[in-house]
Amino acid sequence: MYSFVLTVHNIMRWVVLIVGIIAIVRAFIGWFGKKEWADLDDKLGLGFTISVDVQLLLGLLLYVFLSPITTNAFSNMSAAMSDSGTRYFLIEHSLMMLVAIILAHFGRSRAKKADTDVGKFKNTAIFFTIAMLIILAMIPWFRPLLPF
Repeated sequence: MYSFVLTVHNIMRWVVLIVGIIAIVRAFIGWFGKKEWADLDDKLGLGFTISVDVQLLLGLLLYVFLSPITTNAFSNMSAAMSDSGTRYFLIEHSLMMLVAIILAHFGRSRAKKADTDVGKFKNTAIFFTIAMLIILAMIPWFRPLLPF
């Protein structure tokens, strides 16, 4: 079960990156080009937030129940915190990805509430970009890029 969920989590990272980058590029084009907010822009924002939510659920499943890294770490937190690899998954990766997800949702919410199309694009561009930078910084690139 662990290998399956980890594989899906690894594959989903590409969905998050692709949808997020497309949403960000369209947001900047719309913001600086003073374009009209389209249904596609809303769907891309929704797709990005859904994909990070799926990642969160898969990550929580790994974190709490399946990952031998975290389940072993919970039994000896002192040792876990002194090991940089274990600490990365136990604290750093988890916490920063949660911050990125919150920022993505905040950006989507602010875009939906914005009065103008430029405001929608601006909120999307700013908050999705910050979220994406955190995501890119906290992806464990040392793991295989493809799970097979």
